[in-house]
Amino acid sequence: MSPLVLSTSLLHMSESMGKFMSLLELRPLSNLRKRALLPTMFLLQGISTRRISASQECWEKMEGSFNLTTIPRRLVFYLEGPPPGVDLLIDSVTISYKKTERSVSSTIGGTEGIISNYDFSKGLHPWNPICCHAYVASQWSGFLDGIRGNSGENYAVVSKRTEHWQGLEQDITNRVSTGTAYVVSAFVRVDGNVQGQVEVKGTLRLQNTDGSTHYNPVGSVLASKEKWNKLEGSFSLTNMPKHVVFYLEGPPAGVDLIIDSVNISCSGHKQSKEVKVKSGVETVIKNPHFEDGLKNWSGRGCNICRHEFTAYGNVRPLNGSYFTSATGRVHNWNGIQQEITGRVQRKVLYEINSSVRIFGSANDTEVRVTLWVQEYGRERYVGLAKNQASDKQWTHLKGRFLLHAPFTKAVIFIEGPPAGIDILVDGLVLSPARKLQATPCPKIENVLYGVNLLHNSAFTRGLAGWSPMGSCRLSIQTEAPHMLPSILKDRASQKHISGRYILATNRTEVWMGPSQVITDKLRLHVTYRVSAWVRAGSGGHGRHHVNVCLAVDNQWVNGGQVEADGDQWYEIKGAFKLEKQPSKVTAYVQGPPSGVDLRVMDLQIYPVDRKARFEYLKEKTDRVRKRDVVLKFQGSNAVNLLGSSVRIQQTENSFPFGSCIARHNIENEDFAEFFVKNFNWAVFENELKWYHTEAEQGRLNYKDSDELLEFCEKHKIQVRGHCLFWEVEDAVQPWVRSLQGHHLMTAVQNRLQSLLSRYKGRFRHHDVNNEMLHGSFYEDRLGRDIRAYMFREAHKLDPSAVLFVNDYNVEDGCDTKSTPEKFVEQVVDLQERGAPVGGIGVQGHISHPVGEIICDSLDKLAVLGLPIWITELDVTAENEHLRADDLEVFLREAFAHHAVGGIILWGFWEMFMFREHAHLVDADGTINEAGRRYLALKQEWLTSVNGNVNHQGEFNFRGYHGSYTMEVDTLSGKVVRSFVVDEHSPIQVITLNI
Repeated sequence: MSPLVLSTSLLHMSESMGKFMSLLELRPLSNLRKRALLPTMFLLQGISTRRISASQECWEKMEGSFNLTTIPRRLVFYLEGPPPGVDLLIDSVTISYKKTERSVSSTIGGTEGIISNYDFSKGLHPWNPICCHAYVASQWSGFLDGIRGNSGENYAVVSKRTEHWQGLEQDITNRVSTGTAYVVSAFVRVDGNVQGQVEVKGTLRLQNTDGSTHYNPVGSVLASKEKWNKLEGSFSLTNMPKHVVFYLEGPPAGVDLIIDSVNISCSGHKQSKEVKVKSGVETVIKNPHFEDGLKNWSGRGCNICRHEFTAYGNVRPLNGSYFTSATGRVHNWNGIQQEITGRVQRKVLYEINSSVRIFGSANDTEVRVTLWVQEYGRERYVGLAKNQASDKQWTHLKGRFLLHAPFTKAVIFIEGPPAGIDILVDGLVLSPARKLQATPCPKIENVLYGVNLLHNSAFTRGLAGWSPMGSCRLSIQTEAPHMLPSILKDRASQKHISGRYILATNRTEVWMGPSQVITDKLRLHVTYRVSAWVRAGSGGHGRHHVNVCLAVDNQWVNGGQVEADGDQWYEIKGAFKLEKQPSKVTAYVQGPPSGVDLRVMDLQIYPVDRKARFEYLKEKTDRVRKRDVVLKFQGSNAVNLLGSSVRIQQTENSFPFGSCIARHNIENEDFAEFFVKNFNWAVFENELKWYHTEAEQGRLNYKDSDELLEFCEKHKIQVRGHCLFWEVEDAVQPWVRSLQGHHLMTAVQNRLQSLLSRYKGRFRHHDVNNEMLHGSFYEDRLGRDIRAYMFREAHKLDPSAVLFVNDYNVEDGCDTKSTPEKFVEQVVDLQERGAPVGGIGVQGHISHPVGEIICDSLDKLAVLGLPIWITELDVTAENEHLRADDLEVFLREAFAHHAVGGIILWGFWEMFMFREHAHLVDADGTINEAGRRYLALKQEWLTSVNGNVNHQGEFNFRGYHGSYTMEVDTLSGKVVRSFVVDEHSPIQVITLNI
């Protein structure tokens, strides 16, 4: 065999490491068995670098490596090994090299280092201690307490530390740029009075041109006195601040921090240009379409294999030339995975795209993309995307995610189908999300507010304009006068109600009823109110659902619904809004089963004049949320105050405005700052729910709720408890669903005792049994009194907490399960059973809010005399201006209602909302139009008054309830005082000593 010779002049391998790859095949002679495996070796200048066993059946991949400490005169590389007479086939021989790390500080891994004097060989220059003392220990000056440097030479000692943030820093402003990913490493240990391990952190201090300062954690490690520990991390900059300073900090005060070999280097790519895939999309996933085999991929508890066209019944890749399968799956979490630590950053929004299908089942099943992150002290699974996949075609998975908390490890994987089903994956692309341009405010013109769109709605022209939906028959009838009095009590209805109605008979399908096409009369982005009076059947046959519906092309839109019978007329109230131009819109009434007649009277669809409503609400708000205040001045400076200038500024409105938060949210400094600044109440999104605190029976987890509660108490934020129980079965964890009888009752009692005794007096409210209008898990298994029992026992265990019922769809007329009337009936039943119900929670997950409908629902609930709280408010619209308008409708309506005691938003930050397109703050921290509208309303609801002291030595004004500061000019100078306006009487007299 002729050797393959490689010239040293071509290798360029001074003090380098070489890596070899080759594909081999053996061709046997007649005396060699077909399946025999023969050893084959790589040889370099007489040194064996790698050996494998090869056969004639398939190509085998051989890999090896070698190091050269000196350059010989001549290098010869060759392959050998099979017995004499056996042919050796060789394909794709590749030799590459990687430079070893040099000892000079300017080069790290072949890449220029960002840190100057990384090994302290030049003393401390240009390092600076942060409000503490630092010096360099070396083998010449004597190591500290016999501690040798990690490199055997120098290290820095940071001492006389009185705060955990004190450490060693270096300004790197001129050596970093935006859009580049940097990797950080350092060897650290601690010394002094310390037991066990303590955290050492690497941090960036970003000083912006506007004077603000942000701190970004980039990595951490638990360090000890006994050995050097390697701190690793990464960062990238999305915009360039005025100064970028890297520093090491973390151990408790009094503990010395020892530092060696601090390296920051470019990871070798621009973050936004790490990998280009064929579609032109940029991705942080390595080898996203498997063009480099399975490099960087691994099986998560299963096997993975790459395929081209012939596998799985000639399944063809959707993109590119390859797809990968995950086989041998014995758990639903088995699949294909890739570690992406160091390639994703917290507080950055990412997009995920993948194409998947399944094999081994004829039924569709869910496939998911999941991210596992290891945070400090916990691990989390973050769902990124999911969809139903089949064995017939590729299915797309799309999603987005944002990480708030610092993390030490991140792994992305595809999972989901039951055991035994293979997952096929045609690529996975993960890339920073593109910042979308803010949507412009839509122009809405030529709208006739309050004018009914429906033609001949009073039926004065018979059936003109109306047609049957389906094969039912329509006719015009006149109602007997004695059936109308309840309707005519409403003065607004009197001008419309004539007694004529449309009757639909011979109905053979639920969807049959009267209809009218209204396509050309609708305007995009306008909220339309729906109103109608209906009867179903002819009495004595039970109640039936009746809907006003809109067929918008191929979609069904709910315009309001009610349960109705034939004994009386029932009012439907609803609303809708169109944001995309339809080709056809048909309004119709439907709902009762086949064979049940349907009567419809005074059906109206008209655009809502929100601005006119707002003017009314401002007057109503003044009556409900303000009071008259008389400031009386006394003291030595009070004489001769007549005409003196007085300036009143309210610093905080006492009305509760809150938001839900999650444990990982508060790790984002920007999120935490916005929350603390703009809300005075909180509710935990999941951390107090039973399935979170006791996912497995007997294993209690209060760590997250403890930390959230401590955060809120630190910032003087009141907290609602949500929730002790959840009546909807799908929200009950499996181990609780498996219990029956006294075992379930014991679990309920343990839950009450565990949570309420732990947090007694610390939560102002508790939602006792969530969504009892929509579920009956506990009632079905433990009897009707179990709900009242939960309230009674909760009150015994924590008497200071106000106990709430809490449910959704109560406020907008879209759900017959949760009308205000049914909510009232539920509360009355609980009270009759001795339940100390103290408040009514109206969640407020609403679409297309109409002020009059919301107010009507609140009025009906207010008859109970209990405080009403809006507990989970969110509105959703893709256009942020429309979202702002909808949010303003609900906030103004609730704030103006006398029975509403507080408003809690169900989140405010993009990607951390129950519903999409409901956020007030974009993922990057930009406050959008909905957020600006919320802040503007909060500012509007603060009183600011200037004036003069009157002849009685007083200053009178009308202001919102809350905290104030007052400035008054006296002969001795300006005097400043603080006072509080409460809500307990029409007029409040406050005496200020000046």
